[in-house]
Amino acid sequence: MAKKPVKQLSPERKELISKLIDEFDIKSAKDIEDAFKDMFSPMLQDMLEGELDDHLGYGKYEHSGESGTNSRNGHSSKTVTTSFGDMDLNIPRDRNSTFEPHIVRKHQRDVSDIENRVISMYAKGMTTRDISSHLGDIYGWPELLRKTS
Repeated sequence: MAKKPVKQLSPERKELISKLIDEFDIKSAKDIEDAFKDMFSPMLQDMLEGELDDHLGYGKYEHSGESGTNSRNGHSSKTVTTSFGDMDLNIPRDRNSTFEPHIVRKHQRDVSDIENRVISMYAKGMTTRDISSHLGDIYGWPELLRKTS
């Protein structure tokens, strides 16, 4: 069986990898895992905020629009399990308690399935915007959520 040729990285990707190595002070495989965990958590957090923006019909720090019947009401903390260990998230809430997150559903504690997909796509060279859009297509997330990353 013939070996697949190694894909050559563009100069831009090489520069990005160098910056990540410098930023996260990567010296071992464990450091790479920690870097992925550090990048994955904010991505999930941004997606949750985007979901609430879509649910309410306006973005954070914007006026509530015409009706103003529902608004943000803080966050509740949640610890989810990933393949890199536990991760703390702040799940946004709305005043009417009608917000149902899709990226990390209520009572969901394990997000390793989503995590593995994100890491795989990122490793293949997809941008975070493309990853968010692709996951939105798979999980049926609103269009606004797919534009948040």
